[in-house]
Amino acid sequence: MSSHREAPEISKDPSADSTDVFAFRSADAPGFVTLVANFIPFQLPYGGPNFFEFADDVVYTINISNAGKSKANVSYEFRFTTTIRNPKTFLYNTGQINNITDTTWNRPQTYSVTKYGGAGQSTVRPVVLGSGFLVPPVNVGPRSIPDYPKLSAQAITKLPGGGKVFAGQRSDPFYVDLGSVFDLAGLRPFNQAHVIKLQNQNGVNGLQGLNVHSIVLQVPIGDLTLKGNAPTDVLGADSTIGVWSTASRSRSTVRIPSTGTSTSSGGQVQVSRLANPLFNEVLVPMAEKDKWNSLAPDQDSQFAKYVDRPELSDLLPVLYPGVFPNLAAYKKPRADLDAILLTGIP
Repeated sequence: MSSHREAPEISKDPSADSTDVFAFRSADAPGFVTLVANFIPFQLPYGGPNFFEFADDVVYTINISNAGKSKANVSYEFRFTTTIRNPKTFLYNTGQINNITDTTWNRPQTYSVTKYGGAGQSTVRPVVLGSGFLVPPVNVGPRSIPDYPKLSAQAITKLPGGGKVFAGQRSDPFYVDLGSVFDLAGLRPFNQAHVIKLQNQNGVNGLQGLNVHSIVLQVPIGDLTLKGNAPTDVLGADSTIGVWSTASRSRSTVRIPSTGTSTSSGGQVQVSRLANPLFNEVLVPMAEKDKWNSLAPDQDSQFAKYVDRPELSDLLPVLYPGVFPNLAAYKKPRADLDAILLTGIP
């Protein structure tokens, strides 16, 4: 489930920008579910001396709906804290980093994990699962970090009650030809079929060699389900969960020129969310994209009209003459997309 730079305002705020969400049964851990929320798109690996990192003033959240109401019944909240060990140097690291706790890493990050909600709870009360968890440094290079996989492994932390968590930089796993697909819906292997013809080419992974920052959470199935168990009937109402990520910022931020710092207040405001792939990117009109990012999934009925009649349904037959005759002739609301993207498949 992916959307990179899907709305105008969040594109200006990459540290809060959701890029991918994944949820799957864990093949390496039967009885567990793995949840992945990626943020901060299009990271060049060599982006020093101020390398990419989670923001201290952003609240990152993974939400789970288990009652079929598109509301968060369980949420995991992640908050980060950055420390500068040596304020007299511009260096990210002052020597080799051989272990995640080495003091040669000048800008370490830690984070806390707080769970809200769960089976049998009448109120969504917070439970702190842990704090002071270490984020690995970014992979600066072989001189600074001789063994990056070692540092990544050291950043995997066990959680109370079972499960584990990781937060840090990863290679972007999503494959998409961004350079062509947003150039008037160009599909390189079918360039000759486009109304503006180009030579046919193989697709290009526009995210190859770029990074994201991942929050990876593996928890027992019973921590997420409605009844707190591991359902065995795949058709049962309690066997389905919905998963999405959000990023929130303080309502008000005051910048202090004399110190170069800022203070925030006024509670959290959601500025980004992500679940179904490309929903906001290619279904929601540009004028409403920022609004969509601020809402919860249970308010998505107001966008159903864009799902029932997607703009791409009209564009593709024009851009690829004669290639999509059935799509061009289809005038009914797209009940299939409505089920896939909004109501769920029965």
